[in-house]
Amino acid sequence: MFQKGGHLYVYFTYGMHFCANVVTGPEGIGEAVLLRAVEPVQCIETMIRNRKSGKKKDTFNLTNGPAKLCQAFGLSRSDNGMDLLGDRCSIMRKRGAERESIVSTTRIGIRVGTEFKWRFSIRDNRWVSKKPAKSKPSIGN
Repeated sequence: MFQKGGHLYVYFTYGMHFCANVVTGPEGIGEAVLLRAVEPVQCIETMIRNRKSGKKKDTFNLTNGPAKLCQAFGLSRSDNGMDLLGDRCSIMRKRGAERESIVSTTRIGIRVGTEFKWRFSIRDNRWVSKKPAKSKPSIGN
């Protein structure tokens, strides 16, 4: 997490799941954003196999949580430090995700810092993990 922004920080949590963060700060400063969910658009059959469920899943349940996302993408400790600005993997902005459609809500799955609205998503996006009680615009309104 202390690499310069644009790298992947993968860690094992609760003795059973991997989670992934995108490092966002300068080198030496621990700043990152947890990847909670993504909309699967390519390689869906591979994601289904990686989830190892034994039954076909609908795309909604494939990547709608931090551990599910890591399983679907096959992310593990060996991916820690991956350059997200390189050729192997990259993050792209979704077309149509205008600033006005980004909402900020309180954080979930934690006990400390729950008052901070540091959870960002696209308003009414079906792939957001655990819908918050209220969403309010965060930028541009």
